[in-house]
Amino acid sequence: MPVSASPTRKLAAIGAVIALVVAVIAIGVAIGKSAEGDRGADRGSAPEAAASVEPEEDPAQQKMFDDLAERTSRRQDGDPLAVGKKDAPVVLVEYADYQCSFCGRFTRETQPGLIKKFVDAGTLRIEFRNFTVFGADSERAARASWAAGQQGRFWQLHDALYAKTRKGKALAEDKLVDLARTSGVPDIEKFRADMTSADAARALKKDQNEGYQLGVQSTPSFLINGRPVAGAQPAEVFAQSIKDAAARAAKKGPEAKNGPADKGAGQ
Repeated sequence: MPVSASPTRKLAAIGAVIALVVAVIAIGVAIGKSAEGDRGADRGSAPEAAASVEPEEDPAQQKMFDDLAERTSRRQDGDPLAVGKKDAPVVLVEYADYQCSFCGRFTRETQPGLIKKFVDAGTLRIEFRNFTVFGADSERAARASWAAGQQGRFWQLHDALYAKTRKGKALAEDKLVDLARTSGVPDIEKFRADMTSADAARALKKDQNEGYQLGVQSTPSFLINGRPVAGAQPAEVFAQSIKDAAARAAKKGPEAKNGPADKGAGQ
C-alpha cells in the first residue's frame, strides 16, 4: 500500500515545481537593486510582469497556486505576526529581512495603503515571515520582533525597525531593547528573555524552512494567494494582484472566499 506524503514533503514537492516561477522573484529583485540608486519607488517604468494575470487561466497552474496558498497561508487565531481577518479571501505572505532596504520600502510606502484599502475592508490578510538572509544581525532583529509579538507589539517594533535602513551595530541587542521600549513593549525583561529563547529560535527556523522549501532566495518575496510578486513593486501592482485574487476567490464560492479553517495555534 503506498504511503501518503507528509505535509513537509508535499510542500517541498510544490517548491520544486514552482522553482522556475520563484526564480522570477530573485531576478526581479536583482534588477531592482541594480537600479536602486537612479530611480524612485513610484516610477511608472518599474517592472510589473511578475504581478500580471493571464487572460485565460491554466487550470493546472491555478491548482498549483491554490495548493501553495493552502500550505503557506497559516490563518491562525491570534497570530501576532499577522494583520487582517483570519477568513479574508486573500492572504499576502511576505518573506523579509530587517536589513533589507526594499523590505523597508514596502513597509513604509506600500503596506499602509494596502491595510487601509484592503485589510480594513476585510478583503486582505497580511502574514509576515522572518526570512533572514543577511546573517546574525538579521536573525537577532527577527527574534526581537517575534519577542515583541509575544506582548502584542510585533507590528509596532516591525515598523520601527523599518522606519529607516538599519544594519550591523544598529541591530545590536541594546539597540533592539531601546526600540522595543519606544515601541511600547511593556515588560522589557520578558522581552529580553523571549528574544533569546528556544521558542524564538524555533519560530524563526519555521519561517526560514518554509521559505527555503518554496525556493525563496531573496527579500522581499511575496505570495498573494499563492502567486509570487517580485520585490517592492509599486503599490498599484500589489493592489491589482489583490483585486485579481479576490475575484478568483469569489468565483470559487463561499468556501474559498472565506478561507480555510484555522490551522492551529500560533508559531
